[in-house]
Amino acid sequence: MEQNIPYKIYLEEQEMPKQWYNVRADMKKKPAPILNPGTLKPVTLQELSAIFCEELAKQELDDTTPYFDIPQEIRDFYRMYRPSPLIRAYCLEKKLETPAHIYYKFEGNNTSGSHKLNSAIAQAYYARKQGLKGVTTETGAGQWGTALSMACAYLDLDCQVYMVKCSYEQKPFRREVMRTYGAKVTPSPSMETEVGRKMNKEFPGTTGSLGCAISEAVEAAVTQDGYRYVLGSVLSQVLLHQSVIGLETKAALDKYGIQADIIIGCAGGGSNLGGLISPFAGQMLKGEADYQIIAVEPASCPSLTRGVYAYDFCDTGKVCPLAKMYTLGSGFIPSASHAGGLRYHGMSSVVSELYDQGLLTARSVEQTEVFKAAQMFAKVEGILPAPESSHAIKVAIDEALKCKESGESKNIVFGLTGTGYFDMVAYQRYNDGEMTDMVPSDEELAKAIQALPKVEREQ
Repeated sequence: MEQNIPYKIYLEEQEMPKQWYNVRADMKKKPAPILNPGTLKPVTLQELSAIFCEELAKQELDDTTPYFDIPQEIRDFYRMYRPSPLIRAYCLEKKLETPAHIYYKFEGNNTSGSHKLNSAIAQAYYARKQGLKGVTTETGAGQWGTALSMACAYLDLDCQVYMVKCSYEQKPFRREVMRTYGAKVTPSPSMETEVGRKMNKEFPGTTGSLGCAISEAVEAAVTQDGYRYVLGSVLSQVLLHQSVIGLETKAALDKYGIQADIIIGCAGGGSNLGGLISPFAGQMLKGEADYQIIAVEPASCPSLTRGVYAYDFCDTGKVCPLAKMYTLGSGFIPSASHAGGLRYHGMSSVVSELYDQGLLTARSVEQTEVFKAAQMFAKVEGILPAPESSHAIKVAIDEALKCKESGESKNIVFGLTGTGYFDMVAYQRYNDGEMTDMVPSDEELAKAIQALPKVEREQ
């Protein structure tokens, strides 16, 4: 069997998933409902539809339907870059001298450069189907904004993106790709919204945060006729769309009779991690298999490893619904680390509940070690990975070295969410020895956590 495993495992087009998988349907203990911040009662479909497209709002609230059919138009779009390959990292294994077998699901083989396109096209499709003029959103590293601008251009929708200011400045080329696709890109916090003006007044010179950018995008959506807000991570609807990653990964492994032992994904808001692990977690929930699942987050924004499981606002401006999640507090503003897509104060409710139930573990890693792992991977595997993805690479290497010490041959699978070719400022800082590790103090985290809404204490 070993000799028959190719370098890249491709699925046939007809093997591409025809349905998204909703892991919530197989969870006996469901994620806690999202709450209306005014009434502290579960958000209704009508309330949620004022912010999101109606079909997306339905998907967000549905925790009983196990599978959703993928519309044909979305499947036709997926065919441009899906199924994506599952690649055996033979060269990395050789470099590490490990008996472990390392596989990575590569989501960077599309124009947007990341997995974000899987949900972007779905959300844009439902917006157009509803007859909307356009959508608003936020973006951290710029991968989500790039993917959404591409999807909106394809479907002739207006796209307005609020990009976290430090990423806006660090990644000008990512910004220009968005503009090339026709999106309006605004650094956040801006002076265009009430939330932005308030943040700039309270925190002069702030580099911004995903929570703040979300608030601005929501405000922009609800103050313009014919617009809705869309989000690239955190929400259950996004994890639903991203389940194509895990479904394809499992199908590719099954095709060659490979049983994964360890599954690793980087974790910011939870979209890529949740999408990758969903079918595997579903098996665990049904008692069909057992895996070691590891969520890897930056030490600069450690919501799982140092946060609390509580109801919190999903945004800094406190205009969005409350979600029960592992959080550092919506007022926490992470340091300007280079893993912009992971700089979110909270974690997906689905991922948070799976973590709380013990179905996955979490680790935080510092960015200099992350870039060291990224450089090794680039040298031997020939792909320059995104800083976000490199968190998973770092832990995959750690696990492979453990196998070297023990002599065990485990199958390690991780998600390579995208490429890092727009992250060269970060690589330059690493190569020049200017990169430092930024870890918040216990006092900083305690201050933000103390400001959690009172509903946490009442639930």
